[in-house]
Amino acid sequence: MPLTDVRIRNAKSRERPFKLADGGGLHLTITPYGSKLWRLAYRFAGKQKTLAIGVYPVVSLERARAARAAAKQLLSEGVDPSVAKKDEKRRQTLANENTFRSVAEEWLQKQRLEGRAAATLAKNEWLLDFALPMLGSRPVTSISSAQVLEVLRRVESRGRLETARRLRSTIGSVFRYAIATARAENDPTIALRGALVVPTVTHRAAVTDPKALGALLRAIDGFDGQPTTRAGLQLMAILFPRPGELRAARWSEIDLDAAIWTVPAERTKMRREHRVPLPEQAVSILRDLFKCLSGKLTVFLE
Repeated sequence: MPLTDVRIRNAKSRERPFKLADGGGLHLTITPYGSKLWRLAYRFAGKQKTLAIGVYPVVSLERARAARAAAKQLLSEGVDPSVAKKDEKRRQTLANENTFRSVAEEWLQKQRLEGRAAATLAKNEWLLDFALPMLGSRPVTSISSAQVLEVLRRVESRGRLETARRLRSTIGSVFRYAIATARAENDPTIALRGALVVPTVTHRAAVTDPKALGALLRAIDGFDGQPTTRAGLQLMAILFPRPGELRAARWSEIDLDAAIWTVPAERTKMRREHRVPLPEQAVSILRDLFKCLSGKLTVFLE
């Protein structure tokens, strides 16, 4: 006879465990301590097995019957319900361990090991700080596009439009790393392309008139301050290096005879050695600067 909630509630414990059957292998085991445990008896690969479903009344009669139906479906597909339950529990455990915060920290550590610039790492950490309060404790597999968009909208509402766009890209990088390491299956930021306000680009002031440029170069040549400052301004106009690369340049990196300046990898944006050909004007400026300083250590070209 199928079970009813009234019969289950009225069942009293005995000195020994006993069972109340509901049919189809589903039964309720009542222990001497009064616990009421749902179990499903079934056969798989010729062996008698038991699947633990849960404790009554946390797992109701209706839910226990649904679990029985799901187990029967797995058996019809040749899957052991006990193994499937263990696999699901393991998957859920891994999902709970692989939070957005833990994956993001691992992604940042990977960037450190790859030798990314300190400025790049600091920028990524700063951006992720906007996302961690809302996404940090969530498993990466459970984060939706709508949840990411909520984070981005909060940044956008402060008027930080470019920061919101960069944050979307950084969050996407974390998810792509999670996908590459088999901890996620999709990147929710892909669906958000076009969702954010595009900031109006304000171009920085630049000298574009040939006569004005000539006046600027003459003013640089006539500068009577520190020789290193004048040389630096002249070289910037000739070589177009990044300011940080030129500011940290050393004499040991420059071969004036071969007219080559070799910028070491650790000082370039892409972390690759960069060889800069030196035109005659640059070589002349550097030779004059070296004579002026007599090889002494200075702010740049140490």
